[in-house]
Amino acid sequence: MPLQQSITKNIQTQESETFWIHLWEDRTRGEQWVPAYDSHVFALVEDEFLRTVSNNAVDAGRRSFEFQALKAGKYQLEFSKRMAWKFTAEDRRVFEITVVPSSKKE
Repeated sequence: MPLQQSITKNIQTQESETFWIHLWEDRTRGEQWVPAYDSHVFALVEDEFLRTVSNNAVDAGRRSFEFQALKAGKYQLEFSKRMAWKFTAEDRRVFEITVVPSSKKE
């Protein structure tokens, strides 16, 4: 199956603030979202999974990533949906992150 065309989503945040990205993940199928980002620009603060399906045989739910913006500018944050047994990504999501300078004066 060819990789689906990704849709870019825009997020704006302030420097040193955190922001969340939520993605659906079906772990029963072996899906796992893997972020690709510049660690000089973003810091991964939290990575959590909330099971939202009540059937015990299904392990699907919302995967939430919290990032902290470290540097002002415009950057891309890309997520690839990986399957444990495949070498290529099944899907991807691209986020265009605009980080505005902090308004705090020191």
